[in-house]
This record gives sequence, C-alpha cells and structure tokens, in this order.
Amino acid sequence: MATVKVKFRASSVKTREGTLYFQVIHNRVARQVTTDHKLFPSEWDRFHSRILLSECMDDQRREYLLSLNGQVSRELAFLKSIIFRMEGSGTPFTSDEIVKAYQQAFDGNGFFSFIRQQMEHLEKIGRRSALEKLRSAFNSFLLFYGKDDMPFTDVDTVLMEEYEGFLHEKGLCMNTISFYMRILRSVYNTAVARGLTIQQYPFKSVYTGIDQTVKRAISLKTVRRIRGLNLTSSPVMEWARDLFMFSFYTRGMSFVDMAYLKKTDLQNGVLVYRRQKTNQQLTIKWEKPMQDIVNKYASPESPYLLPIIRDTHTDARLQYKNAIHLVNNKLKLIGKEIGLGIPLTTYVARHGWASIAKHKNIPIGIISEALGHDSEKTTRIYLDSLDTSAVDKANSKILNSL
Repeated sequence: MATVKVKFRASSVKTREGTLYFQVIHNRVARQVTTDHKLFPSEWDRFHSRILLSECMDDQRREYLLSLNGQVSRELAFLKSIIFRMEGSGTPFTSDEIVKAYQQAFDGNGFFSFIRQQMEHLEKIGRRSALEKLRSAFNSFLLFYGKDDMPFTDVDTVLMEEYEGFLHEKGLCMNTISFYMRILRSVYNTAVARGLTIQQYPFKSVYTGIDQTVKRAISLKTVRRIRGLNLTSSPVMEWARDLFMFSFYTRGMSFVDMAYLKKTDLQNGVLVYRRQKTNQQLTIKWEKPMQDIVNKYASPESPYLLPIIRDTHTDARLQYKNAIHLVNNKLKLIGKEIGLGIPLTTYVARHGWASIAKHKNIPIGIISEALGHDSEKTTRIYLDSLDTSAVDKANSKILNSL
C-alpha cells in the first residue's frame, strides 16, 4: 500500500522561509517530490501536516497561505489519484514510477501542453474547422488563467466555475460559454482516457447545454423584394444578394457548402455535394435561376462553381471565412434598406426556404430530406422554432378578451 504525506523542510537560515515537499512511500521505499511552495516554520503544523493560519497575520499573507493551502491540497489529491490508478491496474509499480507520473503533469505535460498537442494533431490531419474551434476556446481559457501551462490538478470544479464567471463578466451569451466548456471538456476527457490524469469531473457544475436560439424566417414576398433589388451601383452588395439567392434556390444550402462547390459537382443537370458539417451527400436538381447566377460570375480558370474561393494558391478556408463575413455585413445593409425587422444573414435563406415550404404544405418528410436533417423530429423542432405565429395569435386573442 503506497502512501503520500506533505512534509516541511526548514531553511538553514532561520529567518528565511522553508519548503514543502511530498514524501511518497511504497514497499518501504521513500521518494520525495519537491515543490516551490514556501512558508515560515511558524506557519506549519508538523503534527497534523497542515498550514497554519493566524488571526494576527496581515491580509496579504493570509490570502497567500489560503491560496497555497488550496494548491497543496490539489497536488496531494493528484498524487493520491495516481496511486489509486496504479493500484487499480493490478500491475506492479514503484515509488519512482509514482513520482515520474506526477512530474510529467508539471514538466511540459500539463493541460495546456496537451491542448497544444491536440491542435497540432488537428492541423496535421487537416481538420481546420475543429482546429479553429479548439484554438478559440483555448485562447479564451489562456486569457483567463494567465499562465503558459496548467497542471492537470488545477482543472477542478472551482476553477471551471471561476472561468464561467469570467466569461459572464465578458458579456458572452450562454451558448458561447457552453461552446467553450464543451470543447475543453472533450480535450480533458481525452487526457483522462490516455491516463494523463484521473477523472475529477471538473465541468459538472458549469453550463454545457445549448439554449434554443431565436430563428426568424422571411416571407416569399420578402424574398421577391430581395431578388428584385437593383444593386448594380454596388457590385459587392449585388454579389452578396446573389449568393443569398443561390442559397435559397438550393434549399437553404449553407454558405460553407456553397464555398466548396466544384464545377465537377454539377453533372447532367444534377448537383451532388457533401455537407461540410455532416459529410452527408445531397442531390439537387439544377434549375435556371441557379445557372443564371453561375453564368453571371463564371470564371473559366477556377475549379469552383461560385465566386467565393477565388485563388487556388491561397488558403481556401481563410477565403471562405473572409467571404462569409463580408457577405453577412452587406446582407445586413440590404435588410435595413428594405426595412426588414431582423438582421439579414446567409442563415435567413435557409430559415426562409424551410418556412415557406411549410406554408406551401410540403410534407415534413420532404422538407427534412431537403434540409439534410437526420430525422423528421429534428425538422419539426426546427420549423417550430421558425414560426410562432399561431401561438402569438392565440395569446393576442386571450389578451384582447380581457
């Protein structure tokens, strides 16, 4: 049975602080784990192996010792978790192996180092979208923590609750907070699965759900107005409008899927492509309005169907991101120009197509297939989130009867 204790080593100079260390004993072999934790002899209870807090000490020193006490407790718990894991494996181990496993978490092998390794792996295998999401979450967490690396022992419920509070203070919405938490939780669970740390469930007290976002659809009349706008005086606005209409014509195709459409995807009057999000293959009958837009921006040299990714020698995903940012900015201006009460974005084309299809009494199963949903239930939830008019009318009747 292995044991671990916290010990204090006094300085050879009486007026100076001593150092805490951990003593690991297994099969009568003792090893030490040094730390940088400093305190004076009067601040250590050698009989109970704990830090002493005095009422007469100043607030700054008291705060330091409280913080130190928490850090020591986490490190001690981590050492014990290593022992617990090794004992549970049924494989013989030594005191040196316990110490080595502990030091790996504090010697360039902490949580942040592991995240960086995951980012390198994602870049190597070409998963750019996943890499960008992880980088975004990591940069946020790094800003909060303020240090270059973090031992796995620091990843606990208290820290994650503090991080959640930090994000709230930054004014982030609940879905963004949940987005960061779910990504960090996924990386943490990967580290647990690889035996780099023991599962402490640090995310159990923070929000990792998904709030239903408010979606707003537009009517067929509004789509006609957008299509009929004379935007020849602003080629960029016209380009943004045309891409919006192409999305609508293609059953609300997402902008990222539009960006990566190749000319070879169009064969014999049928467009066949895979959704970037799910890798699901979708098929669309090619119609004249789609061809009109393609003809308008035709580029014989480009392998792409639409004028979104223009330079094959420049990073394609960066071009896509720049394009969607520009398109959405211009669409919002178009929305204001026609007096639309909601921000006009590329997503509205998808919402609009689905809502109009519903009002045309197109069967749910057909709409579900057109949108690329995995089930009709998903489509029903999606459509219900678009149209609350029936509920709104019912409420108005009740209020008007008062």
